[in-house]
Amino acid sequence: MPEQYIASDKNTGLEVAVTGTFPPHPDDRVRIARTCTLFTRLMSTILSTENDSDRRERFMAIETQLEMADALIREDMEEVQRLMQRVMERMGISKEQLDELARRLIDELGGDGGQDESPPNLPPPIN
Repeated sequence: MPEQYIASDKNTGLEVAVTGTFPPHPDDRVRIARTCTLFTRLMSTILSTENDSDRRERFMAIETQLEMADALIREDMEEVQRLMQRVMERMGISKEQLDELARRLIDELGGDGGQDESPPNLPPPIN
């Protein structure tokens, strides 16, 4: 039998329900509740935006962030890179500008990308 968690926003009355088979661990259930509540609050905030173009821009922003979170969780770095590039392009930063920034960072951090050089001084690993 599926379980259900319902989150509602008291300011707008928006309700979001998540239905499924939930893990039994209490911490997982807390995470489900918090994530559902946060999503509900985000949706409520966006829906209460009066300006149509601002509202659509906010929807696109949260969609991209959720897609990126999904790709990170799946450890799909190619998709993360694609999404990051799309975000940067929306901000007016071209792929060429990103490539130039990467080249500058490589130059500043080690010339040839760190090949045949000792790594920078880093704190020892925590065991």
